[in-house]
Amino acid sequence: MKRNIIQIGLALVIIALGIALYMSIMEPVKFDNEYSKRRDACAEKLKAIRTLEEAYKSTYGKYCGSFDTLIHRLVNEDSMRVVSKTINYDAIPRDVDINEMTEFDAIKKGYISRKEIFVNPIKKLLEDGKFPYLDAEAVLKNTENVQLTDQMLQLISDVRYVPYPRGEQYEFQLEAGMIERSGFNVPVFECKVDLADLLKDMDHQQVINKIAELERINRYPGWKVGDMTQSITDGNFE
Repeated sequence: MKRNIIQIGLALVIIALGIALYMSIMEPVKFDNEYSKRRDACAEKLKAIRTLEEAYKSTYGKYCGSFDTLIHRLVNEDSMRVVSKTINYDAIPRDVDINEMTEFDAIKKGYISRKEIFVNPIKKLLEDGKFPYLDAEAVLKNTENVQLTDQMLQLISDVRYVPYPRGEQYEFQLEAGMIERSGFNVPVFECKVDLADLLKDMDHQQVINKIAELERINRYPGWKVGDMTQSITDGNFE
């Protein structure tokens, strides 16, 4: 009887040790999987923000440090200057091949007409297929009649919010300004989120370890695009 109790006790101890060993192996794996999932979700939004910033710069000559201004102007104003070119086929003699001419000469002879028009930046991005963040919603992408649905507008408005932790709503940190390079003022922007905020509902010690690991190799402990100290628009997740 006593021997059976001892054997049962040893079996339970072995099972407990096995579970503890399994958990010690799986916890870092689960952390890394969740870490990667959150990185990818942030990367998708940061790429979209970069696209919006580049559209804003093309329109206004500088980047924008306010989500309210960035989104409002790009969504609501026909502010992007675009050059529209029209080939006047009726004016081209049969023995003339405009492909062998410079555009300047073709315009000078009246074979090509150029006209500056103002278009909505978001619709222009969708028409050109340059805003994949909305591709699933942009049914009329690559046409001249793109319509921004309420769902698309909501997605654009929500691009400012960090996707994790679930149930919390806070914005990416956004800055924009100018730096001097070779005597010229160069526009720059930076959009980021710290890991301490992004992972704050995860295992505290593993988050501390991850941040320390990145800091040891002089990496920013978080995800970002752009930089306020140099003229780049790269993301550190790429």
